[in-house]
Amino acid sequence: MKRLAVWFAVFGGLLTTPVWAALKPGDAAPDFTAQAAVGGKDFTFSLSDALKRGPVVLYFYPKSFTRGCTIEAHEFAEAAASFAEAGATLIGMSKDPIEVQRDFSTQECRDKFPVAADPSLSVIHAYDALRAGVTASGETVSDRISYVIAPEGTVLYSYVDPKPDKHIENTLAVVRQWHEQHKN
Repeated sequence: MKRLAVWFAVFGGLLTTPVWAALKPGDAAPDFTAQAAVGGKDFTFSLSDALKRGPVVLYFYPKSFTRGCTIEAHEFAEAAASFAEAGATLIGMSKDPIEVQRDFSTQECRDKFPVAADPSLSVIHAYDALRAGVTASGETVSDRISYVIAPEGTVLYSYVDPKPDKHIENTLAVVRQWHEQHKN
C-alpha cells in the first residue's frame, strides 16, 4: 500500500486524464482484432493475444502522413525498444486503410512497431476516440489519445492531447512503473 502511495505521489501528474477521455483507469478495455502492418507486412492484431505477453500501449492518431502523426510515429519508433524492454506491446491506430498503414509502418514507424487500420471506425468508437467534428477536408478521424492497457484488460492510463509531445513520455513512464511492480 505504501508503495502505491509513493507511485501516485511520483506519477500523479501523469495520471491526470482530461475530462473528454471516455475510458478511465480501471475501465475495461474493449477487446478487438484489426488488420495491421509492421515493416510493410500485413497481419491480424489481436488485443487479447497481445495482453497475454504484457501491457499494451494503444495510441490513436488522426491520419497517417500528416505532420503531427508523423512526429508522433517517429517518437514512438525511437522509444519502441524501451517499450519492449518494459514488456509492453505498442500499436498505433487510425481510420486509414491497410494500404496506407503498410507504407506508414515502413516510412514513419521505421519498421519498429505496427499500425492498425480501422476504416469502419469500430475500434475508434469503442474507445471513444472519435474526434468531435470533421477535418477541413470533411473527414471524420480519431482524436489523438493514448491508452496503456494492463494484461488483465483494464485501462491503466489514458491521455488525450492534440499535440503529440507528451504521449510517448507519459505512456512509457506508466509502462515502466507497471514493469517495476510486476517483474518478480
